[in-house]
Amino acid sequence: MNGQGATLAAESDLVGAWVGGIGAGGFFLLLIVIVWQLAATWRARMLAAREEQYKQLAAKYAQLLEDNVELHRRSTEEMRQTREELAQTRLAVTSMEKMMREIE
Repeated sequence: MNGQGATLAAESDLVGAWVGGIGAGGFFLLLIVIVWQLAATWRARMLAAREEQYKQLAAKYAQLLEDNVELHRRSTEEMRQTREELAQTRLAVTSMEKMMREIE
């Protein structure tokens, strides 16, 4: 009877070790899943924040591009006006030179 009790105790210890090992493995697996999900959530938040920054930069770039086009249009218009004024000035100087030659 003593031999059977020792065998049952040894089997009970073996089963307890297996249950403990499986329980510890399950616990560590649960911790791994929790850490993995926290990291995935953090990464998703970072990607969303980065995407929002890209949207802001794209909007800023679009505004700067519009401003640049407007400045270019104004500059072109001012250059056209300056050329017209220069042409008028040349005509006036030419007619003054002609008038002065006639006076001499």
